[in-house]
Amino acid sequence: MDSTRRKQQLPALLSSLISQLLLLLLLLFSSSTPLSLDSSNSNHTFSSLIHRFLSSQEIAAVFSQFAVSRKRKRTHFLDLNSDPGDEISPGSVGHSPLRSPDSFRNSFKMTSETFEWLAGSLEPLLDCRDPVGSPLNLSAELRLAIGLFRLATGSDYQTISTQFGVSEWVARFCAKQLCRVLCTDFRFWVNFLNPNELESVSSALNEKTGFPNCCGVIDCARFKIVRGNGIKEQNDNSSEETIAAQILVDSSSRILSIVAGFRGNKSDSKVLKLSTLHKDIEEGNLLNSPPVYLNGVAIEQFLIGDKGYPLLPWLMVPFEDAIPGSSEEHFNKSHHRIRVSALQTIASLKNWGVLSQPIEEEAKTAVAYIGACSILHNALLMREDYSALVGDFEGHSFIDQSCSHSHGDTSFVDTSIELKASVIRRALATRAKEFHDSKHHSMVTGFLSLEST
Repeated sequence: MDSTRRKQQLPALLSSLISQLLLLLLLLFSSSTPLSLDSSNSNHTFSSLIHRFLSSQEIAAVFSQFAVSRKRKRTHFLDLNSDPGDEISPGSVGHSPLRSPDSFRNSFKMTSETFEWLAGSLEPLLDCRDPVGSPLNLSAELRLAIGLFRLATGSDYQTISTQFGVSEWVARFCAKQLCRVLCTDFRFWVNFLNPNELESVSSALNEKTGFPNCCGVIDCARFKIVRGNGIKEQNDNSSEETIAAQILVDSSSRILSIVAGFRGNKSDSKVLKLSTLHKDIEEGNLLNSPPVYLNGVAIEQFLIGDKGYPLLPWLMVPFEDAIPGSSEEHFNKSHHRIRVSALQTIASLKNWGVLSQPIEEEAKTAVAYIGACSILHNALLMREDYSALVGDFEGHSFIDQSCSHSHGDTSFVDTSIELKASVIRRALATRAKEFHDSKHHSMVTGFLSLEST
């Protein structure tokens, strides 16, 4: 943004310098030769200076346009307040979007400031990947707008074509190009953290629930896709299937890891076992920091998962049939508070238009959509732009989606491993009750002190 602002200020600075130079020349001219309004020579010289001044102003203007056009190959832009039926000519130049906050959030799931930042970040890659022999000659902003509009609204390519005044082929290319750039060159925005960063994640979760060494929440989201040509009769679900995406998030709903493309009919535990995350943790490549001790029990770094997962030393699931008021119930309550961040993340991903409905694309493209929306989800959080983050999500139907996949497969869990995990979970349950009692005591003490004053 700072470099763009400096480039925009350069023509104005140039004009100012030229103006000062003109005044200096006029002063020099007037001091050496008396200015006579009747003198043809004086008039000619003065007119010449004025002409040079005007020419310099024009040069500054041309320089400004050249700098912009060379950087952005500017074509038309979408007027966000126009109706989808108002076609914009691809040849028109200089249309600026009306920066209505609601229009931007509805069309792109972000603010105009975030859009400009993202356009600047992606511009070199969006500009350099045109089809061979068929350059699109579209600005980075327009390419980004087309791709984001597809992701944010889920609009079909015919609607996008009409909205932006481009062909359906161009609309499809820009949408896939954006996904390719994000998933290839910006996947580092979604990555499992190093040990030092994981420490900050576990500290935030410990402060929230009293669980030490908790490093995130794991869950599965499922998205519908339409097989074949994408055409299905009304009320006919025969051509639909689902694909699963395994996500790992922190307490702020930031995605630390995501793997998509599993068949949606696989249970959460099966997806976990097939993922590289399971392999890396089991081999000691992840979650390998020193344990924390609770009443003599070593609490290794662990994740939180719902009842669809197996109980493992590094994966804590809730107790079944916990007795009200027991330490197990307090564990389950703390466990759920942590899981809320994963539920919020899944709701926010499904709030992107392209993921909120059956995806009428091949599975590979659907996976790219999931990856792109996940990367954008983290980028928005990094920018503290909460346009796409779902706040009130408790009533969303996705919360119950895990019920059909809630029978965890424990066939690959050794009995000794399960026993070790049970000891860890009991120690955490005791800690959860102590944490709750401590918080309750602090609240009562604070209330009584306020009453006494």
